[in-house]
Amino acid sequence: MDTICLRLNEETPQPCRLVGSGTFSVCRRIVIPAVGVIVMLSIMLAAGASDSIAYSVSPPQVPVLKNTKTAIETSINTEHRQEFFDNYIRKKYPGGMITDLAKGVKRIKVVRYFSSRPVKLNIIETDFYVNPDLAVVPALAGETLNKKAKISYINKKDNAIVSVNGGYFKQQTGAPLGLLMIDGRIYSGAMYNRVAMGIFDNKFEMARAGLNITLHTNKNNLKIDNINQPRTLASHILVYDSLWGKYAPAPPKGGISVIVSGKDIVGTSYSSVAIPENGYVISAPKSKLTPITNDKRLKLEINTTPEWKGVKHIISGGPYLIKDGEIYVDATAQKLNSIAGRNPRTAIGYTSDNNIIIVTADGRESSSVGLTLMELARYMKQIGCVNAMNLDGGSSTVMYGAGGILNSPSYKGGVEISNAVHIVME
Repeated sequence: MDTICLRLNEETPQPCRLVGSGTFSVCRRIVIPAVGVIVMLSIMLAAGASDSIAYSVSPPQVPVLKNTKTAIETSINTEHRQEFFDNYIRKKYPGGMITDLAKGVKRIKVVRYFSSRPVKLNIIETDFYVNPDLAVVPALAGETLNKKAKISYINKKDNAIVSVNGGYFKQQTGAPLGLLMIDGRIYSGAMYNRVAMGIFDNKFEMARAGLNITLHTNKNNLKIDNINQPRTLASHILVYDSLWGKYAPAPPKGGISVIVSGKDIVGTSYSSVAIPENGYVISAPKSKLTPITNDKRLKLEINTTPEWKGVKHIISGGPYLIKDGEIYVDATAQKLNSIAGRNPRTAIGYTSDNNIIIVTADGRESSSVGLTLMELARYMKQIGCVNAMNLDGGSSTVMYGAGGILNSPSYKGGVEISNAVHIVME
């Protein structure tokens, strides 16, 4: 069993709950009511004075006073929240070098010891109450899925505050190997229903996620196995749209590609074929596509499983590290046993208060030996994650912000990657 040996002042921080529960709600009860009394007294005095004033125009409306009170309380709440966040981070990461990358975005650099061996960690923690304009978004290296680029390019292209490498991808082409949604559009389907994080307007969710894809025609309903993913089984029915690139892969031996433009079938092919800008290519064994070749009014219906209504973005990884507050490393179930050993790591999770936490662990050097999946899981729990998952790691692990690389990638400058996770200002 993997063990963690903590040195110096490394003790398990007590998770601190923020607005709505726990510690912070107590702080609010200490500060806000006092301000509320002052504001309400001001309102009462103003109301009393107004009885002796003859207005030549309509008097100020009460909602203006209420808005003023709200603005004052919001300002004080934000100021107090910032102070609380500062103190919370200092206590949570003793001995860490802490810098502000933006309002509500802290970067913490620490060295911790696991099994008596050093690991250099870089941690990003956000507070969306301090800065409601922050957002977490996945991003691609290019306009299509078959592109790779250094993280510095992806970060600057999207004007991100800080970026880390994202999910797994095919080294030869850059195609993401997992579920990816950006701004409500599915870019690629799931692999082995690995764990993914759903990003909503005001919350995050994490689950083993997949897609339910059906092709509807005027005569038939056809179950589609995946979209914009490399073929893993010859029997699968796959769809490739313009996000994949200019050309769809050749169908399997004895298979066929059906070319769809708009809602109509416009051709078939037994080899690689161009993907219509406003359509897609269906690739499968010929026997499975023959029943639809004369159909009309084609429509693809794509739903996530679980049904994440209102989800804006999805980024996949694997395996789980923390599930519902407990360590849960399901590498075997997600076909990821080969990466369980000590490596450079990237992970993402969130706290019960919806703070996002992103961690990179340097490895493959004497001053930082990397982490096993179990060690990473224990650390993500220690720093307060209620759900967390592993992202692509090894040579891909890289963190970029403040105009430079913040960790020490195993390959100087970081390798080219397919996709990333950003913290941005919306």
